[in-house]
Amino acid sequence: MAKTRTAYFCQSCGHESAKWLGKCPSCSQWNTFVEEIIEKGNVSIPDWKNGSTSTQRSNKPAAIHDIIYSEENRLITPDNELNRVLGGGIVSGSMVLIGGEPGIGKSTLMLQVALNLPGLKVLYISGEESEQQIKMRAERLVKVPDKESSNVPGVADTYILTETSTQNIFKQIEILEPDLVVVDSIQTLYSAHIESTPGSVSQVRECTAELLRFAKESGTPVFLIGHITKDGMIAGPKILEHMVDTVLQFEGDRHHVYRILRAVKNRFGSASELGIYEMLGSGLREVSNPSEILLSQRDEPLSGITISVILEGLRPMLIETQALVSVSAYGTPQRSGTGFDTKRMNMLLAVLEKKCGFKLSTQDVFLNIAGGLRVEDPAIDLAVVVAIISSHEDMPVDSKVCFAAEVGLSGEIRAVNRIEQRIAEAEKLGFEKIFISKYNLPAGKKVQDGQNWKKYKIEINTVAKVEEVFNALFG
Repeated sequence: MAKTRTAYFCQSCGHESAKWLGKCPSCSQWNTFVEEIIEKGNVSIPDWKNGSTSTQRSNKPAAIHDIIYSEENRLITPDNELNRVLGGGIVSGSMVLIGGEPGIGKSTLMLQVALNLPGLKVLYISGEESEQQIKMRAERLVKVPDKESSNVPGVADTYILTETSTQNIFKQIEILEPDLVVVDSIQTLYSAHIESTPGSVSQVRECTAELLRFAKESGTPVFLIGHITKDGMIAGPKILEHMVDTVLQFEGDRHHVYRILRAVKNRFGSASELGIYEMLGSGLREVSNPSEILLSQRDEPLSGITISVILEGLRPMLIETQALVSVSAYGTPQRSGTGFDTKRMNMLLAVLEKKCGFKLSTQDVFLNIAGGLRVEDPAIDLAVVVAIISSHEDMPVDSKVCFAAEVGLSGEIRAVNRIEQRIAEAEKLGFEKIFISKYNLPAGKKVQDGQNWKKYKIEINTVAKVEEVFNALFG
């Protein structure tokens, strides 16, 4: 029997200490250390490839030119939004962690994916709900057939297991041999090798390590659903996010129907992709064209509203920027931005006052990105500036005009990347005019070749200064 050892773990970051500390030296949080009993014996590690067990595995170093590389084998799901966020599909042997607010739809998303994978055996492990609760949700998502007529692809190959012990889970995995494993949630599992409560730092770390070993040795992808803290961070030790291959964040307001699946970390693709869903009574519906839901339909022109073309990963979309400028009723003017960095908004206001002569130091300025998105693409700068001036002068901007350019500190219009992709998206949605930087050139063109945008039907206005935009729009 191995000797029992006691250690103290920070519940915020997972830092381990031999004694109790008032302040964590890693994350600087106070009163977060909890004592946990750790007991590990000589545990045999299962070898998932040949079904045997071995207490010691040895790997030999290999020269890099001797390593045979092949494209990773990806599982393409019927959910195109999930495929995009994962980088093209589910990679064999990968481990994906999904976090989000309670009730946002994490379990619904994963159960919907499990029920719609034809020809693949999926094991859905739940430590939070009973089999009847999961069956009730499945009936809402798809029409689950009776046992006698169970011929619906995907549904017939989905198995539900309500278990929290990892030892019992691995026994059922060995019997079933699934092609995909979903765990809901990692904070409810516990391993008999650790004498601490489920959800503690050591239990979460040990259970994740066991599942990670299974995924890498068997080549079976594993999805983990994780809780989040009140600050929006994934609960448990920070090492949990380092251990997995992909971390996805499921965002959205429960009072609105739209949900955003965002990649925070991805070893097999871009970490800046996002997928958009609409929450319906029958489950999550993919939104293939997000520009249509992010642009409001209005009958008459309104001041303070502009359209910009942004990129989220490789995906272009048009969003609506709303600005409101009014006289400050207090001594200090208010600056508020929803979905946009307030510090950057203050910088753009300083440019308008210093370089363009607009007196905004005594004005309240409120900025909102419609649709609940948070935008970090600098190509939205020009649309923000025009929306602020449109509200300040109470002069509307044509709804068929859009913008895609960055604004510098001296008032110059700076070029942005992938401009042709942005122009094509604006043209596809029926816009008639787009303002871009004078220094944006078509792909493959040199400076001396000039700017050749004749292949587009949309009118392209190239500008170098903010004043040129104001003259073209407001005269």
